[in-house]
Amino acid sequence: MKIDVHYFAWLRERLGTGRETVETEAGTVAELIDELRARDEGYAHAFSDTGALRAAVDQDLVEFDASLDGAREVAFFPPMTGG
Repeated sequence: MKIDVHYFAWLRERLGTGRETVETEAGTVAELIDELRARDEGYAHAFSDTGALRAAVDQDLVEFDASLDGAREVAFFPPMTGG
């Protein structure tokens, strides 16, 4: 399936892009991360510390075990803080 993947903050800086369309066989966000890591060293580095990442599927905050079934987009970003 094709899915739009959005990268924010330091992820965008490390990967050199804020958005891309990915062809994936991943069933969950975690599996998508594994596929992205396997692309090259840059992706492996960007996704090396998943504890410093959050994800949203179709603009809903999710855990990494969330299903991608029917998803149109996934976004990755660092944890947000209030102030």
